[in-house]
Amino acid sequence: MDHSRYQTPSDLPSQIPVFPLSGALLFPRWRLPLNIFEPRYLNMLDDAMATHKLIGMIQTTGGDRMRPALASVGCVGEITDYSETRDGRYLITLQGVIRYRIETELQTHKPYREVEADYTLFTDDMLPPKAFSKPDHEMIIAALKPYAEAKGLETEWAIIADAEIETLVSALSAGCPFGVIEKQALLETPDLQARTETLIQLMEMNTSQADGNEGQSLQ
Repeated sequence: MDHSRYQTPSDLPSQIPVFPLSGALLFPRWRLPLNIFEPRYLNMLDDAMATHKLIGMIQTTGGDRMRPALASVGCVGEITDYSETRDGRYLITLQGVIRYRIETELQTHKPYREVEADYTLFTDDMLPPKAFSKPDHEMIIAALKPYAEAKGLETEWAIIADAEIETLVSALSAGCPFGVIEKQALLETPDLQARTETLIQLMEMNTSQADGNEGQSLQ
């Protein structure tokens, strides 16, 4: 999907607010729904909606709960859907635009965190992904079936079989119960081909390490 406001990295601000959230991955062109309720992030949403409508999703890597350490790479998302509930929460959807590397964290008096973002390594994120051959799709499904069974994941096989390759890889990378390090490895792959290969490897490695996570739903 084309972005109405952001077509090239030069269109993006160098300073962005970040939303630290372990286990939540955003990829270019992938849509991520979020339920925002913490006051500091409600403030962040207010500021983003009044300016560029961009938020940098980023995983955390431990440390203090209120100010955890941040991974080095995240993904910028544009707010495409926005609503407010009666109890003051914001329900939003982010559309992934481009990944970024944190150049430095900014010193600010705002209640949320901001960083200087470097998009240099990820300029191809704003280009259409290269076409994939059918065997890649079949290899994903071949790895997913035993993985889903081992992990007790519910799957919609008809939807998975018909999904476009980028949509499928993003959905599985974001939705599979991988650890933070594994998910970060998926986010930092150079391109969609490498992400597909990494995803297959992770599913194959994890299949034999099922830990009783039954009843989860994979969508």
